[in-house]
Amino acid sequence: MKKVLVLGAGLIGKTIAIDLSKAFEVTCADMNLSSLSELSSRFPIKVVPINFLDKVELEKLVAPFDLVIGAVPGFMGFEVLKNIISCGKNVVDISFFPEDPFLLNELAIKNNVTVVVDCGVAPGMCNIIAGYHNKQMKLTGYECLVGGLPVVREWPFEYKAVFSPADVIEEYVRPARYVEDGKLVTKEALSDCVKISFPETGELESFNSDGLRSLAHTMPDVKNMKEKTLRFPGHVELMKIFRETGLFSKEPIVINGQNVTPLELTSKLLFPKWKMKPGEKDFTIMRVVVEDNEQKITYTLYDSFDDETQTSSMARTTGYTCTAAAHLVLDGMFWRKGICPPEFIGEEEKCFEFVVNYLAKKNVIYKKEIVSINKPELTNK
Repeated sequence: MKKVLVLGAGLIGKTIAIDLSKAFEVTCADMNLSSLSELSSRFPIKVVPINFLDKVELEKLVAPFDLVIGAVPGFMGFEVLKNIISCGKNVVDISFFPEDPFLLNELAIKNNVTVVVDCGVAPGMCNIIAGYHNKQMKLTGYECLVGGLPVVREWPFEYKAVFSPADVIEEYVRPARYVEDGKLVTKEALSDCVKISFPETGELESFNSDGLRSLAHTMPDVKNMKEKTLRFPGHVELMKIFRETGLFSKEPIVINGQNVTPLELTSKLLFPKWKMKPGEKDFTIMRVVVEDNEQKITYTLYDSFDDETQTSSMARTTGYTCTAAAHLVLDGMFWRKGICPPEFIGEEEKCFEFVVNYLAKKNVIYKKEIVSINKPELTNK
């Protein structure tokens, strides 16, 4: 039986470990002993406490494994991934670090490894969809709207996070890049806020965030590409106030003779407010639109908390995309060497179909609609 190491036992990391343990021998590593204990007591998963940034310790840990899953916080993701690649291990990563993953491409090729990065829901599944259709029909346009939100809206934020608040805040401060008329355009995060309604959720607001990531590099012929984040109305204005006040700043300030980093303080204060409580329900909403000169294809996802397994929707939609990719690598269906963003998986038709079917079996279902631009009849598939 092949061996898989999952680095990270957070809400998404543990979902990945549980799912993969059904087919592989899984070990999960983390610094949080209580999270590890919960996993090992309920599932056939070995656990190991580790400091992810201890390079020597990490090298010893990864040695016997066929595949490593990176599910660590974004601020350490790049360095951890670099160390894993240096050990000659195949990786599927969802740490969503801010650095350019292609900086590690030469290292990955040198070590003859497959490194799938950004393999969650968005980035992740939206890239897989884009890669597949760009191969099939040579896209002229791509847009992704996506958000993970609590079912119950609680004042003042009406938002909950299943990962580090600092990583969420990155969406609110990092400049948003998108492609317009073939040119790379940069705008501040939280800009171009537009209201949009979905049948399942009612009115939401969409805003610019830096979610396009690798697509601007790997699909340069697509003239228009944009990704926007979805939140409940009012959230954008509140986050703008926080940002302009300086509460998201990484520059230390002096208070009573002590250096204090506003972002660290804000993260500490927000975490209790944004943390999902046990059994608290969430949903994921995503709409991906791809088009060429002849047709427009829309994929829509609405996924909700799984009552039976007590698994959050964000963990399901992110984690199961990752585990689908893990199966592809472990089973030899996807073997491209170097840094591989999810669109590379989508380019392979068999891989695309495998991921869609894998998710459907987990009841993560992407509804597909096709509209002919010249003949506006609607076809559901």
